[in-house]
Amino acid sequence: MQIITDPLHMQAIAEKLRLNRQLIGVVMTMGALHEGHLSLINEARKIAGTIILTIFVNPKQFAPHEDFHRYPRPFEQDAAHAKAAGVDYVFAPPVEAVYSENFQTTVHPGPLGEQFEGKQRPGHFSGVATIVTKLLQITRPHIAVFGEKDAQQLAVIKRLVKDLNIDVQIIEAPIIRDENGLAISSRNIYLSAKERDAATVLYKGLCHAERRIAEPCLDLDTIVPEVETIIKSSLSCRPEYICFVDDETFQPASKAEKGKTYRLLLAVQTGTVRLIDNRKFMV
Repeated sequence: MQIITDPLHMQAIAEKLRLNRQLIGVVMTMGALHEGHLSLINEARKIAGTIILTIFVNPKQFAPHEDFHRYPRPFEQDAAHAKAAGVDYVFAPPVEAVYSENFQTTVHPGPLGEQFEGKQRPGHFSGVATIVTKLLQITRPHIAVFGEKDAQQLAVIKRLVKDLNIDVQIIEAPIIRDENGLAISSRNIYLSAKERDAATVLYKGLCHAERRIAEPCLDLDTIVPEVETIIKSSLSCRPEYICFVDDETFQPASKAEKGKTYRLLLAVQTGTVRLIDNRKFMV
């Protein structure tokens, strides 16, 4: 496994791989690798012969009050995990190599990036769209694997690739959960044992929605307050939003139609930690 820090060097390697007809897969991360990230690498290895893992804590997707400076950066541990997972190249550039002193160009994802997470974190998805565009240009993959855990981010990236005619296939990977149902996330390390236990109400809420839709209950507006009640049963969990969306358009949905797919989005604050989760439903 090679560790690359210079974008031009990474581009040159990717170009050579392409000329040699190597199928390139990329997995983009901010490091602090966990089972969820490793599952993305495994998905990429099913398709691509050469795997590039990017590790870059992107300052442009953090608001001034968020945890950019305390975001975990265990690089040596991450490199060991990447090597064990069969990664061929780790691309881990310094901030100044990605955003030069006079950097001015950004990518704006439009209305899709202004709701839900975009509303709670203004500018977040512009930062995501910008860095994803840059990393796709630098690593030049044939496929890129992203997890369903960040469902809106996935929707933004799929729209970005389609709208800008970027020649890459986006692969969706399922959410990886702890035994108690909590979606695995780098930020889970900030949860106390009590908060981790309390946060299981997110999964309970998603499972309740699944049972209701299976009945079938097609009135999604009826299910939302039921899920809210479940989440609020844990006094330490404060819902920020609970909403069903059409999985294709990502627009809020009130009534389900047979044959369509929907996704329930959750965002909850517990202690100082903000958690998001979701589940997809085929009606």
